[in-house]
Amino acid sequence: MTTSATSGPPAPGTPMRIGLVGAGPWARMTHAPALAAHPGAELGGVWGRRPEAAEELAAAHGTEAHTGEAGLDALFAASDAVAFALPPDVQAPLAARAAAAGCHLLLDKPVATTVAGAREVAEAAARAQVASVVFCTLRFAAGSADWIAAQAATGGWFTARAQWLAALYAPGGGNEFAASPWRREKGGLWDCGPHALSVLIPVLGDVTEVVAARGPADATHLLLRHASGASSTLTLALDAPEAAAGTEVEFRGERGVFALPERGGSAQDAFRAAVDALITAARTGVAHPCDVRFGLRLTEVLAQAEAQLDPVGA
Repeated sequence: MTTSATSGPPAPGTPMRIGLVGAGPWARMTHAPALAAHPGAELGGVWGRRPEAAEELAAAHGTEAHTGEAGLDALFAASDAVAFALPPDVQAPLAARAAAAGCHLLLDKPVATTVAGAREVAEAAARAQVASVVFCTLRFAAGSADWIAAQAATGGWFTARAQWLAALYAPGGGNEFAASPWRREKGGLWDCGPHALSVLIPVLGDVTEVVAARGPADATHLLLRHASGASSTLTLALDAPEAAAGTEVEFRGERGVFALPERGGSAQDAFRAAVDALITAARTGVAHPCDVRFGLRLTEVLAQAEAQLDPVGA
C-alpha cells in the first residue's frame, strides 16, 4: 500500500525539519541526540508538557523550546514531520493533530493502549496522506532488522517463542523508566508486547487467534495463532527478577531452529534508521511496513489479550 504525502516533503538533499514532542528520558537519551546528529534531518524544536524540561532539552541541542497549546501548534506549523516521545495515550490525540496539520509521523510504540485511540491516528494519517513510522526498535536495529527480513523470506515455520522479561523495578536499579505511570498501570503486555509482536508478525503472519493469561507480578502469557498456520507463545514482563531478565525470540520450522541475534548498535542508531525510513516513505509515497496501520494492528491484538485478563488483584 502507498501513501501520497501532501505536506510537501523537502527536495532530495534538503534536510527534513522534524519537531520533537516530548522531553522526558526517552526523548533526552534517544530522540533528540539522534535527530540533532542526523545528516538528513534538522531538529526543528522541542515541545514538552513541562516547560523546564523542554527548555533544557532544546538548549542542549541548539533549538527552540515550545510549550502550551499555542507552542504545539507553532511546532507543527514549522515542521515537515514530528517525532513523539510521550506516553501512548497522550501521544495518540497529539499525533492525530500533527497529521491534520500536514506533518509526517514518527511514533513511539504502542501508538495507543486503546483501539479507538490508535485508529484515530491511523485515520488522521490516511486523511492527510502523510507518511508514518512506528519506532519498534528491533525493526530498525542493526542485525535484528535484517534477521527478521531473512526469516520472513524463509517461510515454513511451525512455531515460535518470545520472552521479553525486564527487571524495571529491581531494588537499586535506578532505571528512569521505572517512574513511568503508564508502564506501572499497563505492565509488560503493553510495553514489551509491541516489541515481540513486531518481530513475530512479519515472519509468521497476522494474528488470527489470541489466548491470554496472567503470570506472576505483571507478567502476561500469550498463545497466538498466525495467518500462516504457525503458532507462537509470548511471556512479557517488566517486573521480573533481575537474574531472570532477558530477551529471547526463537523460530522453529522446516529448516531448523533460529534465534534472534543480539541487537547491534545503540537505540540512537536504531532511531536514526527509523528517521531514514520516514524520510524515504515521505519522499517516495511508499508506506513502510512498520507504519501507523501496523501500529494500530499491534494495539488491536494487545487489547484483545487484555480483555481476557482478570483485573490485577481480583
